[in-house]
Amino acid sequence: MSRKKELVREYKQRARQMGIYQVRNTVNGKILVGSSTDLPAILNRHRAGMRLGAHPNRGIREDLATFGPDAFAFEVVDTLPLPEDPAYDPTGDLRTLEAMWLDTLRPFGERGYNGRAPREA
Repeated sequence: MSRKKELVREYKQRARQMGIYQVRNTVNGKILVGSSTDLPAILNRHRAGMRLGAHPNRGIREDLATFGPDAFAFEVVDTLPLPEDPAYDPTGDLRTLEAMWLDTLRPFGERGYNGRAPREA
């Protein structure tokens, strides 16, 4: 039992890959772009939501009913380097990186599942 606890502790302390991801519909090309401090976990959450038919994004739920879960690909788009400082807060860096990718990929309206495009200044 102690070995199991040790493995769980090591897993929790391991640095997670963080950055930008996309969920892409391979049939119609629509994408959802997001950011996370734990990319493997968020992609697993999206997969689980699709398997259960309970994805939080309405557009994805609708296309899931039409095309099925095999029509979606889960991809890491960009990553932040793993921090050397344990006190590092990636929130601002992730927000900036996500804004850059939203501007580049424009996953809004007919092109994607993200909400309305941010207003341009």
